[in-house]
This record gives sequence, C-alpha cells and structure tokens, in this order.
Amino acid sequence: MYVKELWRYPVKSMAGEQVDQIQVGELGFANDRKVLVLDERQRVATSRTYHRLLGLKGGIDLDGNATINGYSWASPDALSLVRAAVGQGASLIRYDGAERFDVLPLLIATDGAISHMGFDGRRLRPNVIVGDVEGLEERRWPNHRLRIGDIVVHASQLRARCVMTTFDPDTLKQDLGVLKSIVRRLGGVMALDCSVVSGGVVHLGDTVSVDE
Repeated sequence: MYVKELWRYPVKSMAGEQVDQIQVGELGFANDRKVLVLDERQRVATSRTYHRLLGLKGGIDLDGNATINGYSWASPDALSLVRAAVGQGASLIRYDGAERFDVLPLLIATDGAISHMGFDGRRLRPNVIVGDVEGLEERRWPNHRLRIGDIVVHASQLRARCVMTTFDPDTLKQDLGVLKSIVRRLGGVMALDCSVVSGGVVHLGDTVSVDE
C-alpha cells in the first residue's frame, strides 16, 4: 500500500488543495484548517449548514499564509466571498487549537472503499488516500497503528459521515443518495479518524503498512 493522495484544507469547510509532501505534527498536517469562518453569532460556520463554502478554495501562499480563491484570508476580497456564502455577519479568524478539528486531526481514506462506493473521494474530505487497498479492508484498521512513510498514526475509529458528502465538489449539486448509500451499505461510517503518534514528513508514494 502507498500514499496515493495528500490533501490539506487551509480554511475549514472550504475546498482543499493537493500537495506532494507535507509536514505532519501532533495536530496533523501543517497549515490544515488554520482559518475558521464564523457566522453572525460568532459560531464556527461549516458546510454542513452553509454548503456554498465548499465552492471556495483554500490555499497556502509562498509566505505560508492561508488564501481564499487566491486572496489573502485577511483581505476584504476574501471576506466578501465568505459573506456571500454565509451571510453579511460572517467573519474569519486564525486558530491553532485542537478544537478546530471535528474529531481528530487526520482523516485517512482508502481507494478500495472509495471504489466500492463508486463516488468521488473528495466528498469524504480526506487528508490521506491510501492506494492499493483491497475492497473494504479499512474497516479492519480501527485500534491499529498505521505506518505512513516516516510517521505513525493511530486509527481510532471509522468516521460517521454527514450531509457534506452529498454535495458534488465541483458543481455543489446535492445528491442525498450518496449519504443514504453510505448508511445503507456501510452503516453510515467510512474512512478513519486518526491521531498522530509520531510525526515527520509524508510524501506521495510513501509506503503504508498496518501494525498487527
């Protein structure tokens, strides 16, 4: 098995970007979900409620700062895009705490399970997609450690999936059948919530193994 894709999401609930390599620490990928959108009540806004956030793309510029559709996250242009998606009371903040993650810092998916379900793996919003995985083998991995290149992660549990999976990553068209299929065929859970045991740098093509 090997690292097939690497994804980071510099702004929570927005489209992410693929990378060829990334530093991994105790709180997951470097620059992952470092900027949060707040609604008019100063609550974290996610695409579960404001699905148009998925139509905005988070990135990292050459100085290591988050961007939204190419604009600095702290710029008026970025704020205007966010308010069009969430409402005029929306704002943006940078936050480094662990609470910015819904569950754990890393989400690992597999090409076997994605192929089994037959939809775009971006709907799962994974950090890592592991390649050359047979079928639903990932369902045997909870409570095991995965060695991914030089790092080690603990697979805590299969992730309970939500309405975010129903939105097409490109068109934002909703297909409720995606989530219904995950519930019917997989009990509503797919891909793995993981914590970092030991960090380092992960590269595309790195070997992946499961500690028995």
